[in-house]
Amino acid sequence: MEVKKDILWRVYLCFIGMALFGVAILGRVFFLQNIEGDYWRRMSDSMHTTFVTLDADRGTIYSEEGRMLSTSIPYFNLYVDFAADGLRAKSGEVFKNNADSLAYCLSRLFGDKSQAEYKSILKEGYNDKDRYFLLKRNVSFNEYQQIRQFPMFRLGKNKGGLIAENRQRRLNPFKLLANRTIGLARENAQNVGLERTYDDHLSGVTGKRLMRRIAGGTYAPVEGYDIEPENGKDIVTTLDVNMQDIVETALMRMVTENEAQYGTCILMEVKTGKVKAIANLGRQPDGSYYEDMNYALQATEPGSTFKLATMIAVLEDKHVTLNNTVDIHEGAWQVGRRTVWDSEPHRGINHITIKKAFEISSNVGMAKLAWQYYREQPNKFVDHLKRLRMDKTTGIDLMGEGKPVIKTTASKSWSATTLPWMAFGYEVQVSPMQTCMLYNAVANNGKMMKPYLVNAIMEYGKPIKEFKPEVLIDSICSTETLTQLHTILEGVVTGGTAKALATPYYPFAGKTGTALVANGNRGYSDHIYQSSFAGYFPADDPQYTCVVIIKNKPFAAKFYGGSVAGPVFREIADKLYALAVEKQGTMLAGGKKLDSVMVMKNGKGSEWRSIVSTLGLPFQGNLTSSNWVNADIAANKIDFRPVSQPRGFVPNVKGMGLKNALYLLENAGLRVVVKGAGKVTTQSINSGTAINRAQTIVIELS
Repeated sequence: MEVKKDILWRVYLCFIGMALFGVAILGRVFFLQNIEGDYWRRMSDSMHTTFVTLDADRGTIYSEEGRMLSTSIPYFNLYVDFAADGLRAKSGEVFKNNADSLAYCLSRLFGDKSQAEYKSILKEGYNDKDRYFLLKRNVSFNEYQQIRQFPMFRLGKNKGGLIAENRQRRLNPFKLLANRTIGLARENAQNVGLERTYDDHLSGVTGKRLMRRIAGGTYAPVEGYDIEPENGKDIVTTLDVNMQDIVETALMRMVTENEAQYGTCILMEVKTGKVKAIANLGRQPDGSYYEDMNYALQATEPGSTFKLATMIAVLEDKHVTLNNTVDIHEGAWQVGRRTVWDSEPHRGINHITIKKAFEISSNVGMAKLAWQYYREQPNKFVDHLKRLRMDKTTGIDLMGEGKPVIKTTASKSWSATTLPWMAFGYEVQVSPMQTCMLYNAVANNGKMMKPYLVNAIMEYGKPIKEFKPEVLIDSICSTETLTQLHTILEGVVTGGTAKALATPYYPFAGKTGTALVANGNRGYSDHIYQSSFAGYFPADDPQYTCVVIIKNKPFAAKFYGGSVAGPVFREIADKLYALAVEKQGTMLAGGKKLDSVMVMKNGKGSEWRSIVSTLGLPFQGNLTSSNWVNADIAANKIDFRPVSQPRGFVPNVKGMGLKNALYLLENAGLRVVVKGAGKVTTQSINSGTAINRAQTIVIELS
């Protein structure tokens, strides 16, 4: 009996313990669900959600005249939420009623699958209750607009289930035109050009989107948890599309004809330093040309265009005048163990003026000047180059500008022949942009301008930062020296190495260059020449500075600067001069010449009187505050003739703008129906017709 009680007591004790344990579990469950439930649910969500970045719309790059040079276009990845409440309501009535027609529309739009195939794909996603079913990648904006109106999708996100993931793709509308300067915005590589320099402004601020992990390891967006991105700002450049096209076309023609390794051309506005065009064309393996590198910023041995700096030094130090003579030894002069050669033979020519030595581009002449006047103090010559900023980069707003090399006596590679070779553009390295800046300073009466490519940074059409012309050196030399520089640069064209380029229509000035360049380990044996021309036009009132550099193929039949780079300069100058003449042709001495294609609208005399007086336009006819006139052009004047508008009759509104036409017709008691835009071409009731009450007139504008 005692044993039985002992066993029962133990059983009861175990039962009570188990009961208490169960109550404790239930109590804990209740506590977790109702007291700490929100905390643990948030913890669970945090383990199954993540934030993804939303790219901002990248800003647009514009030319100076407002054309888009680089912009972003949207494209979309489309998904379907087949677990959307509205889509599955009433046993999936919406899906069942629209699946066939949706599959048909998708098949017609994309043409990559049949209607049956699309329906099968849609049914598979619906049956799997896929919350993020991939329907199509890389859909264009126009396609997306059409898809939003397709059956089922047009019912909205909750009922239709359509989810659009917006992406951006960068587009250069003008393709090759200034491609390297404008640059490339690349997802998986470093940007280049203006896209890189102004990336912080163009890229904007990224946003965030909360995404929840769903079945299959994919993520679907959580509604209402987006942080919208801040779009990038726009850039307005100094580039001119028409000028860029002229420069690119001229350069392309020559590099293709001469099978050159590469070519570059810079066009700069003299007074401001604005770069209006840059072309960089490199030969590709298939023989075509592409803007593959920014050659305009690469430092190379410039050759004879550098002789301008040598002339500035000797003239500014008053060692010589243009009429002094120098012995060029028929184009060959030995210095130590090396010989200076002129690029063209000068047999029988010895003592010539310094002006002539520059015009015929004598290397010997320039080398002897530097050797004669600076061999005791070479750094004095170098100091002139430094004052001209030849040892500094230009600071143009493009990354990757090559660092120039201007040797001094402290340089490890300085030798006894360095100075004379520097005088004609060897043993120094400068970029075409530096050469352009120097020649532009001469064209600009000695004032050196900093070259720049961006006028303004814009936000919502308003400038938030503007860039103005910047003067680097007020005067690179004295007025006396500057006058002599103009003389010799013009002399190169009238009687020197560029005389074949001269034109009777306008004067221009410049300097040719022909430099023998090394080909890696092969040295100079391949006879590769760099042809160049640097100058400005028109010489009597410089508007643009232009530098052309072309690196030719080995053993090219044509390689002199005057016959390779010079014609590119001349073609560009011809076309820009022709455009300027055409534009100035609208001006007459003593008054304005009226364009025959001006849109002339008939109207009120008082309004026309205000217009012609403000603009100073020539006119004939009587303009009063009460009369209406017909405007036309006759004998290079605006010819105003009175138009009678009697009361009680339909007025004549042909040729008027909409505002004046409505004023007359409605004041006459007519109801007016308007079609089109522009000025009135027809009216449904002829002028002079008696007006009836509540009569309607239709006017068409174009």
